[in-house]
Amino acid sequence: MDRVFLDTNILIDIFEHRKDVDLEILSHYYLTYSPLSIHIYLYLYKIKVPLPEIYTFMEKLEADAVAFSDDILRKALEGPTSDFEDNVQLHSAAEAGCDYFLTNDEKLLKMKFFGKTRISNSIS
Repeated sequence: MDRVFLDTNILIDIFEHRKDVDLEILSHYYLTYSPLSIHIYLYLYKIKVPLPEIYTFMEKLEADAVAFSDDILRKALEGPTSDFEDNVQLHSAAEAGCDYFLTNDEKLLKMKFFGKTRISNSIS
């Protein structure tokens, strides 16, 4: 089963129902994300915790978080981009051995790959 990393913008699109993300299609993949994405979402929207809906949503999505380790932190401080948050996401996907990095970020989409991970806005 292919491993798919969900970038922060994809998770926020799903949470906010902003984009037509087909959860049925995603259910055929092993999904993962960075816990930093949940932090960013809660911070951006000034959402207070506890928030039971997050747990319910994550159970429905059946995605696992990649531990935000000192190793990921150090690698993210070095690159490959000048955007720390993007680097955390990319290195988290690599750490999880993901086949796909699902994002809507145009800068990241131009990279096409990070190591063996294909960067895409869809899974096909």
